[in-house]
Amino acid sequence: MSPVQILSLLLALSTALNVAIGAGLLARRSGLGIPQAILTGAGAAATGLGIYFAAVAAYS
Repeated sequence: MSPVQILSLLLALSTALNVAIGAGLLARRSGLGIPQAILTGAGAAATGLGIYFAAVAAYS
């Protein structure tokens, strides 16, 4: 892998982590329990990474 590809992947992972934490905190503040908030955050992260990898696959 080239350095640009590695940095792009790290940026996608960082963005997914930030989205997951934000979604989890928002879910927790809206009254959900901790397990449901974690699942909400994980789902948001998986969706973000799925969109990123789909875009990479489309342009490759």
